Amino acid sequence: MIRVFLREKISWLGMFVLLSGLLLLIAYVDTTIPLPSVLYILLLFWLLFIVFLFFRYHRETRYYRVLKDWEKSLDTSGLPEPDRPYEYIVAESLREQINFLHRTSSDRQESLEREKDELLSWIHEVKTPLTAMQLIIERVEDPVLKQQLTYEWLRVHMLLDTQIHQKRITFIENDLFIEKIDLPAVISQEIRALRSWCMQKGIGFDLELHEDTALSDTKWLTFIFRQLLSNAIKYSENSDISITSEKTDGHVRIHIQDQGIGIDAKDLPRIFDRGFTSTIQHDKAATGMGLYLTQKAAEPLKIKIDVASDLGKGTRITLTFPKRNDMVGMTGV
Repeated sequence: MIRVFLREKISWLGMFVLLSGLLLLIAYVDTTIPLPSVLYILLLFWLLFIVFLFFRYHRETRYYRVLKDWEKSLDTSGLPEPDRPYEYIVAESLREQINFLHRTSSDRQESLEREKDELLSWIHEVKTPLTAMQLIIERVEDPVLKQQLTYEWLRVHMLLDTQIHQKRITFIENDLFIEKIDLPAVISQEIRALRSWCMQKGIGFDLELHEDTALSDTKWLTFIFRQLLSNAIKYSENSDISITSEKTDGHVRIHIQDQGIGIDAKDLPRIFDRGFTSTIQHDKAATGMGLYLTQKAAEPLKIKIDVASDLGKGTRITLTFPKRNDMVGMTGV
């Protein structure tokens, strides 16, 4: 801050140096003026000038020092009251900018809320004809056609489901109810929902759930399983997906092992990034949102997701659930 202050007052310093030089020049030219007296006067002037600069530095930079250390937020309560004309100009400009940002932020938040509500309303409206389509598909007698139609219906249903959760995930903390979850029931329900896709790809499931309960939220845990199972099915063909559970160190762990194409080692650190898609299998329909939303949903549930994979041999995903004590304070516990 001292350097900034001196750079700001460089014209003052330059003028004082110029006047000092002029006084020395006059004393040098005019021999009637004793040079030692001039030097004595200049010494006093410079001492007073340094004291003056020191005083002005602390007086003029007080407001700006606090402003420099001020956390860049929209709250000006931590700033001191201005007491100089330029400080008043800066403070007033800050207030106007912050008020403008508050209004802009509020308007955009309202706009986003409206868009979210409209999209959720639209999705719920679309679900009505989807339900009717499901009933129609169930009456189709041709098994091959029925399976194909069911698979396409499932794709649309899952896309809408992902959109719903994508919009709700911002407020997930307000939408949690932690309770003891029946893991076999939740997993079996998702497997049944994906049955037509599994039949089309020749995928089977092998369940060995030695631990059958865990603390979590039913809606969001169902969403997590749906995304992980659909990913395992998507990248597998004519093989079985094994789902096992165990309890170690007080934590319930669920392992989902597929025999699919696997994940390249260089992709593993990025699979939960927003918008990331596989570099070894280019799927134009992939959005890169499934695993990203899965991770975002797992964080407030305190579920740790670990992924291990061998390229060409399959992928193993491990969900580690928190202990009961880790969930203290969350709704429902």
